[in-house]
Amino acid sequence: MFKKILLAITPTGSNDHILEEAIALAKLSNGELMLLHVLSASDQSYPVPLYPGAGSVYEGALREEAIKNYAQQWEIYERDNFEFIKALTAQAANAGVKAEFTQSPGDAGNMICKLAETWNADLIMLGRRGHSGLKELFLGSVSNYVLHHAPCSVLTIQGAS
Repeated sequence: MFKKILLAITPTGSNDHILEEAIALAKLSNGELMLLHVLSASDQSYPVPLYPGAGSVYEGALREEAIKNYAQQWEIYERDNFEFIKALTAQAANAGVKAEFTQSPGDAGNMICKLAETWNADLIMLGRRGHSGLKELFLGSVSNYVLHHAPCSVLTIQGAS
């Protein structure tokens, strides 16, 4: 049975059903949850940096202001996502499941597989956005990457974002 369940989740879309499924499975197997959010450039709310290079309109004080603005955007992005994952972890704990969370920047598929390996997960659960064709080619597919590189079983939940 699955005792250590890694739930990879993002704040976009509806997460209620994927969290409910993870809680139900953890209760059924008397397991524990590790919730993971990866701060990834593929997130819709990921702050886009301005690269003020030499000779650009961003010289001197304008360049410093652009860098400061990006740092503030990143701080807000990181804090908001931290609060999101913390709240979901509290929901799981309130439902009687041992749960913890982590958040880290990087490539989502790679980070999920690395954490699954180091945490010794028995199962990875994640949502699937349903990208196909050109959209999948350009945006990539986290679920597809995880299916092919995971050190353990993988359960994808259709429709989660």
